[in-house]
Amino acid sequence: MTRIKICCISSLEEALLALRSGATALGLVSEMPTGPGVIDEGAIAQIVAQLPPSADTFLLTSATDAPSIIAQWRRCRPSTLQLVDAVPFGDLKTLREALDGVKIVQVIHVVGPESIEEAVNVAPWVDAILLDSGNPALRELGGTGRAHDWSISARLRQAVDPVPVYLAGGLKASNAAAAMVQVKPYGLDICSGVRTDGKLDADKLTAFIGAVRRQDADPEVDPGAPSSA
Repeated sequence: MTRIKICCISSLEEALLALRSGATALGLVSEMPTGPGVIDEGAIAQIVAQLPPSADTFLLTSATDAPSIIAQWRRCRPSTLQLVDAVPFGDLKTLREALDGVKIVQVIHVVGPESIEEAVNVAPWVDAILLDSGNPALRELGGTGRAHDWSISARLRQAVDPVPVYLAGGLKASNAAAAMVQVKPYGLDICSGVRTDGKLDADKLTAFIGAVRRQDADPEVDPGAPSSA
């Protein structure tokens, strides 16, 4: 089954709604230069502590040095660190050694074919790669609601195989199946596509997860949507 990560979780109630609806992971956004869904670390720590041990919690961090990331993990205690900005390889190695058992997911913002080389270089150091549609040059590190070029994402996913790849950026119920057919990701990551006025929308959530599971059940069906719809 395709993994489904619901991001920008703002409360325990949203977290539990996402899990009941069939989400397999939750994204909790700490301080960012831009983008939606930011909550303070105290709230993140409280949400994580009240969830069942089986819940896969992703802490989104914009820190780029190992000491800061380690300190943030200790304050919040998620199961997974999602690094939304580039982190030097030496710091990734330090994270690996210091946080045994904590998964590390590196975000690659797909801005062009050069993103493939970036992903290939970082792949040996991480547990998974997440493809998003930000622009690091503008300090735009996710949460844009935009889709990027899925043809590049598909090539990137093949290039880093067998490292798992999550796909984010502009996803919604109406294009989830097309994304799965073209990119064949390990997981899908969604924030704005399941929200209304910033709040998690149970109907949109059900529609999105239903679309993903229908495609999982019959992966040979081509929904025929454009590649970056």
